[in-house]
Amino acid sequence: LAAIGSAVLGAFVLRFDWRFFEYRPEFPAFLAVAFLTKPAIFYGFGLYRRYWRYATVRDLNAVVLATGAAAVAMSLFVGLALPFGLIQEFSRAVLVVDTLLTLLAVGGIRMSVRLVHEPRVTTRRGRWPFGQHQAAVGKRVLVVGAGNAGTMVVREMQRNPQLGMEAVAFLDDDPVKLGKRIYDVPVLGDPQSLGRIVRIEKIDEVIIAMPSAPGAAVRKVVDICQTLGLRSQTMPGVFELLDGKVSVSRLRHVEIADLLRRRQVAGSADSSSYVTGQTVLITGAGGSIGSELCRQVAHARPALLVMLGHGENSLFETHATVHTAYPDVPLHVVVADIRDRVRIERIFQQLTPDIVFHAAAHKHVPLMEENFEDAISNNVVGTNILVDAALQSGTKRFVAISTDKAVSPSGVMGASKRMASLIVRDAARRSGRAFAVVRFGNVLGSRGSVVPYFKAQIERGGPVTITHPEMTRFFMTVSEAVHLVLEAGGMGTGGELFVLNMGEPVRIIDLAEDLIRLSGFTTDQIPIITTGIRPGEKLEEALWEEDATVEPTAHPDILRVTEPLTLAGDVRAAVKTLEHAAQEGDCLRAEAILCDWIPTFTPWLTSLPSGVDQESEQNLTSRRSRP
Repeated sequence: LAAIGSAVLGAFVLRFDWRFFEYRPEFPAFLAVAFLTKPAIFYGFGLYRRYWRYATVRDLNAVVLATGAAAVAMSLFVGLALPFGLIQEFSRAVLVVDTLLTLLAVGGIRMSVRLVHEPRVTTRRGRWPFGQHQAAVGKRVLVVGAGNAGTMVVREMQRNPQLGMEAVAFLDDDPVKLGKRIYDVPVLGDPQSLGRIVRIEKIDEVIIAMPSAPGAAVRKVVDICQTLGLRSQTMPGVFELLDGKVSVSRLRHVEIADLLRRRQVAGSADSSSYVTGQTVLITGAGGSIGSELCRQVAHARPALLVMLGHGENSLFETHATVHTAYPDVPLHVVVADIRDRVRIERIFQQLTPDIVFHAAAHKHVPLMEENFEDAISNNVVGTNILVDAALQSGTKRFVAISTDKAVSPSGVMGASKRMASLIVRDAARRSGRAFAVVRFGNVLGSRGSVVPYFKAQIERGGPVTITHPEMTRFFMTVSEAVHLVLEAGGMGTGGELFVLNMGEPVRIIDLAEDLIRLSGFTTDQIPIITTGIRPGEKLEEALWEEDATVEPTAHPDILRVTEPLTLAGDVRAAVKTLEHAAQEGDCLRAEAILCDWIPTFTPWLTSLPSGVDQESEQNLTSRRSRP
């Protein structure tokens, strides 16, 4: 009220000088209307419901809009008062000046609250925003990357001096930013000048804030930091920040997942919007892919998220994580085995899921060679049970996650996953529903993957073991893979096979060498030894069959692949036959059935490269001859 009154008084004084009240009788009426009208309008625009200590540009926009609406209201008063003789005349300049002064006063009061509570950032040079001198604090930090991620890091440091980190400078390869200041921190050069800036500015630590940069650029920065003996950390990638909780506390040491030898997948805000308001069921919810699916689906606010899995401990952890991050999303945990037909059908009938993401599977190739019965019962029979239950309960969309091991498979695991894909695509053909398959390669950082295995070996002092020096694999992070699964799931109309763009294959030995180097060692200190190809493995993987047709989609990292759907009869009958073979422990019969349905399937013994790991052949032979 004081600000409103001061603005009106100031407008009349600036227009008519201080003695205006002697000959401007419209002043009291205008002041009274301002006192009555403006607070009501400000209340309507929510200016009294905002916590101005954390004001942003959006809050300032609200002040501008509210002041503009008040100006319109005051103009209407003047326009109506003149014809009715309530006032005799009125200067339009008073309206303009009153609006500007109101904006300055009302906005200034609120922004001053923000300014007063802005943290005073002390620096080692003893200067802070108001010119007062303070003692030196924290480590001197150089931020590589002056984009959104880098500026968030610097802002967090300035807001939280207790972190003991002082942002000294940015490095960025955008020439437009060179020489500019962002949050009062200068951009001193590009990443190539890292060594020179570190020496000049006496940097203690480097933060790499380039979550979307190519792996080669990140590796180069890491190499320079290691040469200079500097500690380096990196910002999480875009998919790890979906919950919006960005802070310096989430910085972590550079890991191999940050050093993919390709660009990272670009994010999309509405990639999972089709699950909003739907009942979504995720199988294998306690696994690496399943738990990340739960997190990203929860971010899209489904009507109900059903987390189905067999391991109660992993399900408990997933539920706790998702519930903490998204407490307003309804969650339902189901402990069940997908091979239990009666239980699965009851669950689907009770919950009637609109969308199903099928991530439950046995995935370890050598283990499944030795336990082919479970590979078939879980990956094939379990998928068939889920598909039948989904069809019966009216599920509209079913997305099955497959693997590159299903392409020209040489092991039971890959063949079982290929058979599972046939089941889903056949169901789409029969029902016309949006049942689709998404295929991708290895997932870095998942349970049982090479990175945690290599890290554990390095922590023990080595050696790091690889199966063959020429073995290559396609790699993607968990968050990238799940994001693209959600994207592809929304594209499916029925029977499609989507393949994620995994980039170029990477040699396993290169990953091992990178991880040893990033851990601060050399291959002389942590040697790498080869142990031989294991049962079911191939030297190289492919993402589709040689005779497949590959087409782009609306997303640059998702491809639509058409592989001939050659059905050697009734898929459901084949599943029953396979199930009987598994129950009887008849490996050769199961392989024969799989060969009938998958023309490119070559059991591992016959596909083994000449002269490679003959010892493994004896292991597999003993497995086949066991009771």
